[in-house]
Amino acid sequence: MTTTFPGDFLWGTATASYQVEGAIREDGRTPSIWDTFCEHPGTVADGSSGEIACDQYHRYPEDIALMHELGVKAYRLSIAWPRIVPNADGAVNQLGIDHYRRELDALREAGIMPVVTLYHWDLPQYLEDHGGWARRDTALRFADYADAIASGLGDRVGIWTTLNEPWCSAYLGYGSGVHAPGVRDYGKALAAVHHLNLAHGLGVQAIRAHLGGTAKVSSVLNLAVNIAQTDSEADMAAKHRADLIANEVFLGPMLEGRYDPEIFEVTKPYTDWSFVHDGDEELIRQPMQSLGVNYYSTTHVRYRDTAAAVSAAGGVAASVARPVSPAERNPMPAQDIVEALPPAGELTAMGWNQEPQGLTSLLTELGARFPDLDLFVSENGSAWDDEVTADADEPNGMIVHDPRRVAYLEAHVRAVADAIAAGAKVKGYFAWSLLDNFEWALGYSKRFGIIRVDYDTQQRIWKDSALRLRAIVAHNAI
Repeated sequence: MTTTFPGDFLWGTATASYQVEGAIREDGRTPSIWDTFCEHPGTVADGSSGEIACDQYHRYPEDIALMHELGVKAYRLSIAWPRIVPNADGAVNQLGIDHYRRELDALREAGIMPVVTLYHWDLPQYLEDHGGWARRDTALRFADYADAIASGLGDRVGIWTTLNEPWCSAYLGYGSGVHAPGVRDYGKALAAVHHLNLAHGLGVQAIRAHLGGTAKVSSVLNLAVNIAQTDSEADMAAKHRADLIANEVFLGPMLEGRYDPEIFEVTKPYTDWSFVHDGDEELIRQPMQSLGVNYYSTTHVRYRDTAAAVSAAGGVAASVARPVSPAERNPMPAQDIVEALPPAGELTAMGWNQEPQGLTSLLTELGARFPDLDLFVSENGSAWDDEVTADADEPNGMIVHDPRRVAYLEAHVRAVADAIAAGAKVKGYFAWSLLDNFEWALGYSKRFGIIRVDYDTQQRIWKDSALRLRAIVAHNAI
């Protein structure tokens, strides 16, 4: 059966600045927390960094040509904060603004809408030196940065995204410490949750101050799809707790202007939440046209008694050498009654399960809860161990046959179609990722791209998944 998408459905691809740009010392850019994190032995599985990555800072015209050939009409990219405000004095670096003007202009000339993420994890190191997201001042500095971007790039951006996956920035960066800046303190992680939320609200205000109420503003969340192993009261309580800590800490303030009081109760041993000031929750809730949803897999959970959970809850750092699920990477003490079950079925190279129905359920539930909000699948994709095959008919004489990535893509695009049929206002789908790239604490050992990157030569090599996406986009149907 063929399913056709709405005529205005937006097909795109996505990347992030630190994962693809390289050029970490050019045109006034200063170190980010990821530059610093990568310098410490043992933090990244293969000892690599984003120093060169995909060299997109110089090669963006080539990558825009690839997107044009794919037929996508949007590109989700992020701005590198240390390129724009490289020093603690707050001065705006015009070389950074000029670079992104050129890139955004090139995208628009190719008929591709820029979807710009302001923060995709590359916090300037000078801000981390003064406490980073655990301090309120970082949210205020984010507002200044957003102001500079809105002023310098405002007429070139189609959709603004304030934050990408604040769950990761807070819990993995300041809780388990497996991401930059590598802090292991759950009190600071919860402070980071709030200050990221605050940054979102302040950032939206800064954008609208320059561009008015017509600016299309969003945020991107990697909402956990937690599935109770049984419908028992205990297992449902475990799911509720997991949802509370992973999802409601962001959905509540951003979209409803409030934290669920239960969040404060279950996290009492780690913080008193005194960093929440009067008026913050109302400030965080700013009008948004859309919400981006990043989706890869599900987590099946069941209840465990807290006595048995103590040792697991205390171990905050997972090995970066083994891909792990989000639940494993975040054994937060406040989730001590939650046991994440081992993923089942055929697992991707990340060790993640494949459950496209989880995407349908997530989108339909969000659509029912927030009926006036447009939804975008802002990231979706899978990592596999690819092999290059010689093919004289292909560019560069090579291709990657990746049937498992093709199957994953098709299944999840169908899941989006099912959500739309069920009434969810899903307006677009962005494949993660356009290119193989620096996969954070796993370095270059995992490949999510629909286009392969030979990191020695920087050649871009098509994969069957890119060809399949091109066909889906061309027909606006699957």
